[in-house]
Formats: sequence, structure tokens, C-alpha cells
Amino acid sequence: MEPHAREGIRKGTAEYRRASIALLFAGLAIFNALYTTQALLPTLTDELGMTEGEAALTVSATTGGLALCVVPASILSERFGRGRVLIISALLATCLGLCLPLAATGGQLIAMRFIQGCLIAGTPAVAMTWISEEIESDDAAGAMGLYIAGNSIGGLIGRLVPAFILEVASWRWALFGGAVTALLFAVIMCVLLPQQRRFEAKALKPGHEFAAMLRHLSDWRLVGLYATAFFGMGMFVSVYNMFGFRAIDHFGLPPALAGLVYLMYLSGTWSSARAGVYVKQAGRGRVLVVAAGIMLLGAITLISGNLWFTLAGLLLFTASFFAMHSVASGWVGQVATRDRAEASSTYVFFYYIGSSALGALTGWLFQFTGWSGFIGIVAGFLVALVCIAGWLALTVKKGAESPEPQH
Repeated sequence: MEPHAREGIRKGTAEYRRASIALLFAGLAIFNALYTTQALLPTLTDELGMTEGEAALTVSATTGGLALCVVPASILSERFGRGRVLIISALLATCLGLCLPLAATGGQLIAMRFIQGCLIAGTPAVAMTWISEEIESDDAAGAMGLYIAGNSIGGLIGRLVPAFILEVASWRWALFGGAVTALLFAVIMCVLLPQQRRFEAKALKPGHEFAAMLRHLSDWRLVGLYATAFFGMGMFVSVYNMFGFRAIDHFGLPPALAGLVYLMYLSGTWSSARAGVYVKQAGRGRVLVVAAGIMLLGAITLISGNLWFTLAGLLLFTASFFAMHSVASGWVGQVATRDRAEASSTYVFFYYIGSSALGALTGWLFQFTGWSGFIGIVAGFLVALVCIAGWLALTVKKGAESPEPQH
């Protein structure tokens, strides 16, 4: 019997509830671990003698490791199973998090964070594939929604827990508290995740995966969408990496209160949903341009010396980023008419490599430019992003319907 001929998990069953909750906790665990140092960057500069750019590398190294390993992890799951890769990824990544407080130098912390990023990659690489394989297509949306919710809420918890612990303890205890939280989420996921019943192991064929990715890079429409992921995520992470320094040094906020700015991530839940509505009314291209434009406007507002204007700008910046990401990532699957999994994997690669490379670059430049110069650099990259979005809107009018070039 073919694997997909077997009946998948149906909504309303105990197995469906277990699977949905397990995937929620997978997102909570992994994205908690991914951003656990971001709220601590100003403290790390003081306690470990790191520059602002070096402290930012504790985030960039992790997202870089994720970007480099997401495709290999996906390939390995074809042979060894999605569930196995999910469980190994979540447990190893969160267990390594328990070792982060033992770092004696900034270099050691950055190295461990890079390894943690490589281990984290297994979960985003295969979670959505697990859902599409194991849950009946009519019922998959609910489980997918819970997993995506786990991603955003996990990232939020990963920033807030260390920020609050930092008020009463050292940065080492803050990292340890975040790591214990992530490990608890991972254990819950491992206990609840049902056994796969529709998976059939395949021979490892990395050549096919990489050939498909290279083929997608010859399609200028997809390259444009990958560029929006690269620049958009790169600037988003850059701003949140450095905003802690602005909040504490300029506005005089305590670390826990500065950490509350990450609650603005919740605006992304609203804006992503609204973006879907606007796409139906105005089309993907127009929504992409407007979202990129508002992101630029929000970034420029951050130069203000007034706290409330700055927070308003950060809210615009955050909500518009998630709207843009929602539109661009969905557009990839519409433009690519074959090898869609590889097209999406390539988008994820550029999304996280942008976070890593541009986050590291802007963090290094911040040491020399200060806040105003940093915002000028961010605005420059976002002008490029607006131009790319405008180009896509004008030239890919029927991108979703046009076939991908054949080679």
C-alpha cells in the first residue's frame, strides 16, 4: 500500500489533538531557544566584555547555523523519518541550551549558539511536511495554525523569560531559565507526537534537492521573493538586536521593561491575517509594496528621541514585516509550479541567512555609527526592499498563473 493511501489523522480524534498540541509545543521549544539571547545583548556587552556587534552574533550565529542546516535536515528526513528528525532536533537543541550559561567568554557563547542553530534546523525543516503527510489535507489547517502560533509565541517567550529573570538574577541564570523552559516544551512535544504511519523511507538524493534549488534561482520572480526574505528578515532582526541598547542607554528603561517591546510581535498575528484579506482585494503585489513601504516608514520613525513616537514606529515596523513575510512566503508556492518544497526551502534559507548576515553586519556597523547612523543604514536597505517589491508588483502581474521556466 502506498503511504498516502493509508488514512491520515482526522480532526476530532484523540490522535489529532495529540498531534496538534505536540506541534504547538515544537514551535514553542525551538523558537524559544532560537532567540533566547536577544533580550540580553546589552547585559552581555557588560558582563562578557563584548562589543555590540559581537553580542549580536549570539543571535546571528544561531540563525546562520539554522540556514545552513535546514536543507540537509530536510534531506535526512526523507530517509530517517520526519518524526525522528523533529524529536532529535528539539531535544538536542534545547539540551545544549542548558550549557550556554557555562560560557566563560563571548567566543564560547557564540560557538555554542552556532551549534545550537544547526540542531534547531531540523524542526522548521520538517514540521510542516510532517503535518501535510500525517494529517488529512482537509484537517491540516488547524494543526498548521497551532504550529505557526507556537513559532511566534515561542520566540516571544524566549525573549521575555530571560529578560524578567535578569531583574532578579545574573545573565547566566536568565539563560538557564530560558533553556529549562524550552526543554520542558520539547519534552512535551516528544511525549505527545504520534508515530508516523504514512511515511515511507526514500534513498538519499541530495543532488536532486540542490539541483531543484538552483533551478529556482534561475527564475527572476522567485529571486525577487527570496530577496524580500533576505532584506526584510535581515533588517527586522537588526532593529530588534539593537533596540535593547537604545531602550536602556537612551530611554533609561530597566531590562525587564525593555524586554516588553517584544510583545509587539503579537501585532504580527493580526497583520498576517489582515494581509490575506487585502491580497484577495488588491493582489499580492500591491500588498507587498504597501507593507514594505510601511516598514520603511516605521524604521525612519525610530530615529525619534521620544519614547512614544519610537514605540509607535516599532509597532508599524513589526506589523508590516509580518504582513510582508506572509504575502511573500505564500507567493513562492504560487509562482513555483514544480518542486515547491525546494522552492519553499530556498525561501527559508534566504530568510535566515539574511537574519544572520545582515544582523551581523549592522551589529558591527552600529559600533561606529550610533543609533542615528544605524537607522540610516536600515532605511537604505529598506529602500532597496521597497524597490524590489515594486518591481515584483509591476512585472509579476500574473506570476501565480505563469509557468516556471523549463530547463
